[in-house]
Amino acid sequence: MSNSQNKIGVSTATIVGMNAMIGSGIFAIPASLAFYVGPAGIITIIFVALAVWFMALSIARLASLYPQEGSFYIYAKQWGGHTMGVLSSGAYLIGLIIAMGLLSQMAGIYLQHYFPTYSATTIGAITLLLFILLNVKGVALSEVGQKILICTTVFPLLATTFMCFTKMNLANLTPFAPFGLTNVLTATKDVIFSFFGFEAAASLFSVVQDPEKNVPKALTYSLTIVSFIYIAFAASIILSTPLNLFTDPKIPVTYILSDIFPNNRWLIEGIHISVISAILGTIHSMIWSSSSLAFAFAKRLHNAPVKYLVHTKILNPTTSVLVIGLCIFTSFATLKEINMFFSLTALFIVFAYITSMITLLKLKTEWENKQNIKTIIGLATGFTIFIFAAQDLFMALKNFNN
Repeated sequence: MSNSQNKIGVSTATIVGMNAMIGSGIFAIPASLAFYVGPAGIITIIFVALAVWFMALSIARLASLYPQEGSFYIYAKQWGGHTMGVLSSGAYLIGLIIAMGLLSQMAGIYLQHYFPTYSATTIGAITLLLFILLNVKGVALSEVGQKILICTTVFPLLATTFMCFTKMNLANLTPFAPFGLTNVLTATKDVIFSFFGFEAAASLFSVVQDPEKNVPKALTYSLTIVSFIYIAFAASIILSTPLNLFTDPKIPVTYILSDIFPNNRWLIEGIHISVISAILGTIHSMIWSSSSLAFAFAKRLHNAPVKYLVHTKILNPTTSVLVIGLCIFTSFATLKEINMFFSLTALFIVFAYITSMITLLKLKTEWENKQNIKTIIGLATGFTIFIFAAQDLFMALKNFNN
């Protein structure tokens, strides 16, 4: 059998890209957008979708030029050496850890619906510790589990979208930007949270037929489909829900649905269970993938104590789970404001994207074939998200100190 017969086509690559992007983080976005931006949050999603598309094309180009294992480390190393490679890959890992802290909090908030006598913090902590132990024991999601996970993520998205569009009221678009137009850009760091994972699709060059042509196609198709789903999901909730119902940026989507559809209790209950399943599945799988990334990262460090721990196998795939689990728990326990989670996650992960894409600007061939036009747009939009995330973080810290 030829190698081409073992490789996947555009349609499969598109599905892989969708699976990588569609995660439980999207369920935290509509309430946050409505709370901080208002109906204008729809524009935020469209802007981020375009920004991610240009960044994804640049990351895909890097994957084709440097197909070695190591992604962000390899990309950033080309122009900044080992130090920049470590900073880029380390930033990406830290961003994932912070994001997992928020998802653990969301797990507690959604599960409290069934355990009302316990605080969301207590439930979230117990849930996180349970999944850390499961990963230590090597319990991983099976292929069937992965398929169930994507179904439990897509079902509440589509069901909620359909339900809310039946209650659409254009009057809910007024006032369109009650908190100012600046918040439309400030909230980009919230929305990009739900797109993280697109870089997985960009690294499919070794398994896709005719990758130079088909990987950009798959990225375009997957991003278009996911963007449409996200825009429809958020827009349907904003169009059907008066702003005064968004009393908390972390309020579960199903609580909002209960106010709008008091007679659809069982369907809403099914959506609530599906959201919980999606969040728990994401936490479980991401603890393992993050710990694997952390172990690979540790092996690249030139730090003597770390090299000793790796050489003596004190630091191994299993103990890496405990280290990452402790870091996620720290994020979960210390960060309280959802804005802090979004800002810090965006700062670290977008930093990894930007420092990787800069490599393309150093290549003469990229200028000659005009590929860098897309790179420049990707960097510009990435810097925009980074700057507004930094500004929002600065304001949050200033208010905290006051």
